[in-house]
Amino acid sequence: MEWVRAMMAAISAYVLPVVVILIVGYGFICRIKVYDAFVEGAKDGLKIVSDILPTLAGLMLAVGVLRASSAFDILGRVLQPLLDKLHMAVEVFTLMIVKMFSSSASTGLLLDIFKKYGTDSYSGLVASLVLSSTETIFYTMSIYFMTAKVTKTRYTLAGALLATAAGTGASMILALLM
Repeated sequence: MEWVRAMMAAISAYVLPVVVILIVGYGFICRIKVYDAFVEGAKDGLKIVSDILPTLAGLMLAVGVLRASSAFDILGRVLQPLLDKLHMAVEVFTLMIVKMFSSSASTGLLLDIFKKYGTDSYSGLVASLVLSSTETIFYTMSIYFMTAKVTKTRYTLAGALLATAAGTGASMILALLM
């Protein structure tokens, strides 16, 4: 098994340089000015970043305000009887809510859960599985729809929330089985 790890490490060291060489070689064969195409793509990327920056700042601000205001703690206390029946810590519930807005903020919460409950605890397992089986719904929708100038999202939010609920439920069941 050690030889497989060594082989994968050797292959992974060369993947990116080989891809770059293939792209430049293809551009050369097709008589495309690769550097000029790269610069144009970078300009387009910067335009997109400048378009989505206010949305990102707003999402980060909203998550920061909610965390600092203890709104999640209050909501957790209100839902404590239900969370107790589900054997779920308030912090895991908070993580599930924050994950819909920000992946990096939820990663910070995950580390807090690991410190408090341990990585192999039910809360630690559920939190890990939730992070890997759910999406940052509001972040993704705001970025993609704003970039594509989509104004009618139809059933996207309902479908995303349903998928998140399914991923969360499956995470809880899998953590019980482990």
